Amino acid sequence: MAQITIWHNPRCSKSREALSIMDENGCEKKIVKYLETNPDKETIKNLLKMLGLSARELMRTKEDIYKELNLQDETDDEKLIQAMAENPKLIERPVLIKNAKAIIGRPTSIIADFLNA
Repeated sequence: MAQITIWHNPRCSKSREALSIMDENGCEKKIVKYLETNPDKETIKNLLKMLGLSARELMRTKEDIYKELNLQDETDDEKLIQAMAENPKLIERPVLIKNAKAIIGRPTSIIADFLNA
């Protein structure tokens, strides 16, 4: 099985659950604590391509910082990506990356299929 990269937030129950599922499936994993390492704009753009999502679809729209920055009315993907680079708390989690594909592990029931595909 290929190494799986997980963008992990230890305080998030879904992220911890994703790690457990990876362990149960015997995955070799690389854990990226993205809140500590702040992915740059290019990394986020590459992730969006792997996910096949728009910038807004990767965002946690219920976070206070989303409202504070008035991102609900922003239509420029570059500005949304910049906001995520500067405030990684805005990035939905957990994100799992395998080869050149990625998923957001919500609901967690989709993770095992992704790992074994």
